[in-house]
Amino acid sequence: MRAIDIIYKKKRGEAHTREELEFWVKGICDGTIPDYQLTAWLMLVCMNGMNFEETAILTELFAKSGTILDLSDIADYILDKHSTGGVGDKISLILIPLMAACGGKIAKLSGRGLGHTGGTIDKLESISGFNTGLSIDEFKKQVKDIGCALASQTTDLAYADKKFYELRDVTGAVDCLPLIASSIISKKVASGANVIVLDVKCGDGAIVKTKAEAEELSNLMVEVAKRLNRSITAVISSMEEPLGHNIGNSLEIIESVEVLKGRGPKDLVDLTFELGAVLLTKSHIAENKEAAIELMKQRIKDGSALEKFRELIKCQNGDDSCIDDYSKLPQASIIKPYVAQKSGYLKRIKALEIALACKLLGAGREKKTDEIDYSVGIILNKKVGEKIEAGEKLLDICANDESKIALAENMLKNAFEIVEEPTKPEPLIYKIIG
Repeated sequence: MRAIDIIYKKKRGEAHTREELEFWVKGICDGTIPDYQLTAWLMLVCMNGMNFEETAILTELFAKSGTILDLSDIADYILDKHSTGGVGDKISLILIPLMAACGGKIAKLSGRGLGHTGGTIDKLESISGFNTGLSIDEFKKQVKDIGCALASQTTDLAYADKKFYELRDVTGAVDCLPLIASSIISKKVASGANVIVLDVKCGDGAIVKTKAEAEELSNLMVEVAKRLNRSITAVISSMEEPLGHNIGNSLEIIESVEVLKGRGPKDLVDLTFELGAVLLTKSHIAENKEAAIELMKQRIKDGSALEKFRELIKCQNGDDSCIDDYSKLPQASIIKPYVAQKSGYLKRIKALEIALACKLLGAGREKKTDEIDYSVGIILNKKVGEKIEAGEKLLDICANDESKIALAENMLKNAFEIVEEPTKPEPLIYKIIG
C-alpha cells in the first residue's frame, strides 16, 4: 500500500477502507508519510468529504493512536466539555472550576488556537508559570485531588489527531465536518470522560457557519460517539457576535475571573449555565435544569467557584495573584478607542472580522511556529441591540505596535452594522441534540 494511492483514491471521491485508514494514520504517526502528503489528503477530504463509516473509523484510530485514560477509579461520572471554537469563547475557563465547585469531577484537555478561533491553552499560558503540559499521572491525580484539571493534549493521548490538528490549522482544513468530528470525539474518548457536553458554535465567527451544518455536525458527533460507547449532548449556540466583551488571551482570563466574581456579561453567563446544567443533570448532581442553575449561582455567590479556579492555577504552578491583580497578566502598551461613524442601533457585530483584527494584532497564529502576543486583543463596549451615538466608543484596541493598529482598524471598518430601527440579537441557543 502506498500513500500516493490513498491520495488518488480520495481525489476520485471514493471512500477509504479500514485497512487504508489504518495505514494512513500509522504512517502519519511514525513519520513515514510526510506533511506535504497529509496536506494534500486534508484538502481532498475538505473537497470530497468522508462518509459516516470513514469518519467513525478515523475517530476510533485517532483515539487508539495513544493512551485511553481510565478514570473510573476517581468517580462514577467524569465530566468534560468541548467547543468547536468561537470568538471570545472562554467558557472552559469558567465552567471547569464551576463544575468542580458544584461537586463534579471534570477532566478537560484543550487545544491551542485553530484558524481564527482562540485556544484555551493559549489563554491559560498568559498566566505566569501556568503549566498546561501535565503528564497523564499528574492529570489524573489533580482531577482526583481537587476535582478538575485543564491541560493541553499530551502526545500520549490521541497522538494522530495532534499531528492532523497542527496542519489543519495552517492549511485551511479547519472547517471540514468529518475532520472536526473525528478530532473532537477521539479526544473525548481518549480523555476518559463519560458525561460530555459539546458547544457547537454556529454563525459568522464559528468554523461552522449555518444552522444546517451545525445540526449535521452535531448529529454526526453524537452518532460517532454512540458507536464508541460514549453518550454526548450537543448544544448548538450562536456565534454571530463575539461571546462576552473581551477577545484576546489575557483579556479573556480577566473576563472569566469577572464571571466567577459574579460580574460577567449576560450572554457569557447564560451559556455557561446552559452547558453546566447539562453536565450537572446528566451526572445526577442536580435533579433538573432549574436546580442545576441555582446550584451554579450559589457557588459563584459564595466564592467557591472563584476559589476553585485559584486552586486550579496553583496546582498547575501558575501565579494565582492575577485573580486579585489583573496587572499581573500581560498588558498591552497601547489602548486605542474605535468609535461609531453614525448613530442608530447596533444590528450586527461580525465576529469573524473582530477575530481577524485580533489576529492581525498578534493574538493568533498564521503559522504553527508563530509566537502569540498574550496581551493584545479587543474589548467590546457595545453589544448587538444597543443604541449608539456617532462618535461613541464601539471598542478598545489593545496593542503593542502602532502599525498593527492601522491594520486592525482597516479590518474593523466592515465589522459593525448600525441601523435606524431597534433590533435584537440572535437567540443564544438554537437547539440541543442528544
